[in-house]
Order: sequence, then C-alpha cells, then structure tokens
Amino acid sequence: MASEKILKQKKEEVTKLAEEMKEAKLILLVDYRGINVTDDTTLRKDLRNASAKYTVIKNNIIRRALAEAGITELEDKLEGPTALVISTGDYLEPSKAVYNYSKDKDFYNIKGGVIDGKVMTTEEIITLAKLPSRETLLSMLAGALLGNISKIAVALDQVRKQKEEAGEKVTVSAAAEPTAAETTAPEADKAE
Repeated sequence: MASEKILKQKKEEVTKLAEEMKEAKLILLVDYRGINVTDDTTLRKDLRNASAKYTVIKNNIIRRALAEAGITELEDKLEGPTALVISTGDYLEPSKAVYNYSKDKDFYNIKGGVIDGKVMTTEEIITLAKLPSRETLLSMLAGALLGNISKIAVALDQVRKQKEEAGEKVTVSAAAEPTAAETTAPEADKAE
C-alpha cells in the first residue's frame, strides 16, 4: 500500500496536470513505443521550439487529470505507453512537429487529443497538421491581393492610354501620382 506522502504527491501531480490541461490550447496523446534517445531528443527540441511541453506520464495519472479537467472522451486512448504534448500557445506548430515526426516512424502514432477544448480524432489532428502555417497562409493571401491590385492598375493604365489616344482629356485624382505625360500636358496647353 502506498504511503500518505506518495499519495499526496500523486494527487498534487494530478491537480497540477489538470490545471495545465484546462489552460492548454492543445493536448495530444501519443504512442511513443520504440522511440530511441536521439529521436526523442530531436522531437523534444522541435516541440520546445513550437512552445509545447512533451512529457511521459503514467496513464492512470493522465486519466485522472483528464477527468479533473472535464475531458472524458479520451479514456479509451490511454492504453500502452503514452506521451503527452501540451501547448498553451499556438496549436498548429506542435501538431505539425508531432505529425512530421510520426510520418517517418511506424511505431510513433498520435492517439487523439484536444484542440481549443474540442476532443479531436487522430484523423482530424493529422488533417489540421497538414495545413500550411499561419505565415504561409498570410503570404498566400497577400500574394493573391497584390496580384489583383496589379491587374487593376494595369487595366486602369490601359483605359487611360486609350482615352489619351482618342483625344479625351484624362483627369488624375489627387491620390494618384501623375505620369510624365500628364505633368507635361498642362504646360503644352499654356504654350498654345
């Protein structure tokens, strides 16, 4: 039978872990069977860089902490060796790090997890991990917007040129910069 001191330590560990889970944006349960020290060190480094915490904890403690945090849908995932990934920041980068690591390792699998309070299946987490990063998505959006703005500018310039060729007077708004042809046109009118 465990002593009072050990039971108290385990209860404190469960309470602390439950508080971390309540604040977490990402909780991943991972089967880490067969992982060697070199790979483990690499994965931990990648997760630290992604602002995530990676720990190996007994399933019983994880189960009790999940229950205390109000997460009951993951109990069936707590079989065999389980590592826990927790992030209170961005959930995409740690998910990507674990997914990229698991792609090359047959024995390393995502069991399930919680993202922003919603219990997710392995497939949902993998789908999310395959998405481009936030910076990549913002770059793609900026590129698309810039391309459209460039097309509008070219189209407006073509309209201006057609009007000039037709002999119509082209007015330039105060927000637009006049071209060299527009700045010399008024002076030519004064000379006549």
